[in-house]
Amino acid sequence: MYEQENLIIEAKHVTKKFQLSRRDILTACDDISLKFFKNQTLGIVGESGCGKSTFMRMAVGLEKPDSGEIFFHGKNMLELKGEELRLNRRNIQMIFQDPSEAFNPRMKVKEIICEPLFNFRLINRKQMDLKARDLLEMVDLPADLADRYPHDMSGGQRQRVGIARALALEPEVIICDEITSALDVSVQKTIVELLINLQNKKQVSIGFISHDLALVQQFAHQVAVMYLGNIVEIINGNEVSVNARHPYTQALLGSIFDVHMDFSKEIVSIESEVPSSLNVPKGCPFRNRCNNSRKICEAEKPKLKEIEPNHLVACHQYD
Repeated sequence: MYEQENLIIEAKHVTKKFQLSRRDILTACDDISLKFFKNQTLGIVGESGCGKSTFMRMAVGLEKPDSGEIFFHGKNMLELKGEELRLNRRNIQMIFQDPSEAFNPRMKVKEIICEPLFNFRLINRKQMDLKARDLLEMVDLPADLADRYPHDMSGGQRQRVGIARALALEPEVIICDEITSALDVSVQKTIVELLINLQNKKQVSIGFISHDLALVQQFAHQVAVMYLGNIVEIINGNEVSVNARHPYTQALLGSIFDVHMDFSKEIVSIESEVPSSLNVPKGCPFRNRCNNSRKICEAEKPKLKEIEPNHLVACHQYD
């Protein structure tokens, strides 16, 4: 499933820091290495401020890392410039959390979804109506929405328009930044089902950012769990609920409420608050909230290590 020939994007030891003041430096991503494979979904899960959106913005080229490399089909994207960089952006598109913020409110839907095609001179004005209809039908929206404005649609419809715009250029990778977080649960389900269907049809890779581990593990082929700028576990999506090993991943699983859950089982909460991103504990970043913390956890930051095929954990319990 994860053969080298199917590798599309590979991030190697990517670090991103933000200078907030003379003394304060926020490390949003600390030595992150992740891979995107053809026709596979990589889910990134974690609390707000853990760095998952920053990483995805670097993967799509909206941010540049301070160190590390990001390869697209073996070519370092950070070395691309000018027209080569512009053309490469066709290959990786992004869907944002709030479509109303991403869309120009004065543009009609057909202009919004066809704008990327105009930017790359793939269609002309006479072709816009027909192309807009095809793109709307692709995301299960009626063609008559083409002449509406974003404020005339529901949140779910706007998110479908965002998906249509992202796929207009036939990219190899689409990045979804919390695209279901503002939607009702029933609408979330239809959006996820749409993404799965489109992935199978288009053979596109998906990077999916979310707080919701229960949602992500249902359809992501691989899940990366982030905590305070660090990847603490990478695991196959269908193994998360039964084989997660990192204490933080296990705590996230324990917080999931489900109608089929065992209500006789005690719910164990994570002790203490999440540390400030400006004051990450020395050693293991999760040690002050972990029930299994040891002396080595205070002194040495654990490295990601493979404990099983396609399963990596950053925890001293598995040294």
